[in-house]
Formats: sequence, C-alpha cells, structure tokens
Amino acid sequence: MAKGYWIGQVDITDAELFGAYSKLNQLAYQKYGGRYLIRGGRSEAVEGHYRSRLVVIEFKDYETAMACYQSPEYRRAAELRKAASLGDVIVVEGYIGLQPDDALAENVIR
Repeated sequence: MAKGYWIGQVDITDAELFGAYSKLNQLAYQKYGGRYLIRGGRSEAVEGHYRSRLVVIEFKDYETAMACYQSPEYRRAAELRKAASLGDVIVVEGYIGLQPDDALAENVIR
C-alpha cells in the first residue's frame, strides 16, 4: 500500500502565532501517525519558485493523510496557520513502482 504525504510550503508572517500552530498541530499528527520527513532546513529553489519553509509529513496511506487534514484537531490548528502565514498544502499518494535502479536491473532502460 502506498503511503500518503502532506507537502506544505509557507511564508511565515507572524512567527509567534505560527509557533502556537506548530504546537497545536502535534495533536493531529500524533493521533494519525504523521511523521516529519522534511521540516524547514536548508533548501534552494534550483528551478521555479517556492515559499521560504517546506514541510513533508508521511502517513501510513493516503486515506489517513486526508483524515488527519480533515480532522477537528487539525482544523483548529489550521486556523492558526492561516492567520500566521501564506501557504499551500497538498495531500498526495506515494508511488509504488519501478525505481531507476530496478529499471536498470531489469534492462527496461536500453
């Protein structure tokens, strides 16, 4: 089964309020098994545009990722995020399939 992910990118406009969001969102992530893969850190847009803070959160599957986003726990936190930042959140299903090394091993790429 493919995992589910949240991909978020934000420009923080109110650091104090965003800090409150960062604490409150933990209730939803804990309840739904969310796990940070990317949370801020060094980054550089090598093509295109992006916001100043990137976050990727992993869930056991797409349905769980959506349930977390739609949960009352996260909805309360999201109100703070929206008041403290400009951003985008995408829920996406992970990929299960051939990877570059698999393709080479199977002589799929010629």
